[in-house]
Amino acid sequence: MATAAKPSVKTAKPTITAHMSEWAANLKFEDLSPEAVYQAKRYLLDSIGCALGGYQQHDVKIALDVMQEIAGPGPCTVIGTGERLDAVSASLLNGLMIRCMDYNDIYWKQDPCHPSDIFPAAMAGAERSKSGGKELIVGLVLGHEFEMRLCEAAFPGIRERGWHHATLTAFVSPIVAGRMLHLSPEQIQDAIGISASARVTLGAVTAGKLTMMKNTVDPQATQSGVFAALLAEKGYTGPEHVIDGKEGLVHCFGPDWKLNLLTDGLGESWRITQCGMKAFPTEALTHTPISAVLGIVKDQDLKPEEILEVHVRTTSRGADILSDPSKYDPHTKETADHSLPYVLAAAIAERQVTPLQFEMRKIVDPRIREQLHKIVVVADPEIEKVFPALQRVIVKITTTDGRSFEKQLDYPKGDPRNPLTDREVEEKFEALSEPVLSAAAQQCIVDATWNLDTFDDIAEYMQLLQVEKK
Repeated sequence: MATAAKPSVKTAKPTITAHMSEWAANLKFEDLSPEAVYQAKRYLLDSIGCALGGYQQHDVKIALDVMQEIAGPGPCTVIGTGERLDAVSASLLNGLMIRCMDYNDIYWKQDPCHPSDIFPAAMAGAERSKSGGKELIVGLVLGHEFEMRLCEAAFPGIRERGWHHATLTAFVSPIVAGRMLHLSPEQIQDAIGISASARVTLGAVTAGKLTMMKNTVDPQATQSGVFAALLAEKGYTGPEHVIDGKEGLVHCFGPDWKLNLLTDGLGESWRITQCGMKAFPTEALTHTPISAVLGIVKDQDLKPEEILEVHVRTTSRGADILSDPSKYDPHTKETADHSLPYVLAAAIAERQVTPLQFEMRKIVDPRIREQLHKIVVVADPEIEKVFPALQRVIVKITTTDGRSFEKQLDYPKGDPRNPLTDREVEEKFEALSEPVLSAAAQQCIVDATWNLDTFDDIAEYMQLLQVEKK
């Protein structure tokens, strides 16, 4: 079992990045629990499915066009195209593919995060260092470990202070990339300082009318970590006090931090076993309301024209961020998948919420839009008290003939307390990849992912992720 080693880097009084870097540099596959390895494979399969779905999206096509102009050849595989590019470019493109549909994993404590957004840093670093599947698994677990710990450490979370969680990814991605490149603890610490001091993200990207940047900032933060690790490998230095020193994270983002959560009990348990997956391609706090509405509509066989009102009691975030006026009139995929009124309107009209409901023809479909005015969202102080331990929602649907149906849910499908089964993960992968892969190619990737630790060269695995149908 890996335990936090006594730091040996840089200062007489080591900073917290010294502890983190030392532990990351010394972590080995043999230190991981069987459950952590198993969950890494599950999250990887889920993320590859999201990436192959993302490959088909307009924003990814734009990024691929731009990278054709500016990226250089290298050792790292781009999912979908199979091209081999430099590590920095490949990590950005793969990150955007995983993220762009807002369908990959989710963790929410004081802050939300999507730790698999960092997987491309592990992929790029492992390919560049010619590592095998076991080493990649170390990188996958490592990203979840520190990203999730950072989400637990600020009170309130930085999202409540107006900053986006991609800010935290810029601290974690260089740890993952550095470990995959076999950097020393000192070099990993430099990489953290290089990336984190240069990259903070405004919460504006997820407030009001949303744009393509909503799904781009985290991939950019992952890209930043890979670039920082490459610089540190050559001797570039960065501030060691970027978390706990003068004008570092704590100084700039407020004083109420429990920094011990970043290092206490490292190696005793694994955060990746506590993360959740998405059953819907939408913002995380919409999942419980969607589940409740779908439950009532299907159980009572309610037609859209029979529904008078859908009254939703939820968190203040659900009422403020996800139900502001712009969310009642979405005209982009990015706004629609962060609109609680829209996703519930789609659930009423179509009895499902899948990637199909975020195509433009659906977003402007009169049958869905006719349901938007029926959705009433209010913040409930009692629900706020139990968040984030519970993502409680209370939904009451009133019909035109005076009937009413109420349902309370405390967490959605995909939460670790109600996880997707392995078969459900595979079905999600198949649905996302079917437009670009044959059934045989899909099965090849599924089998390879469950047996990832048998690969001696991760490049062989990455080359399986090339689409067959353009």
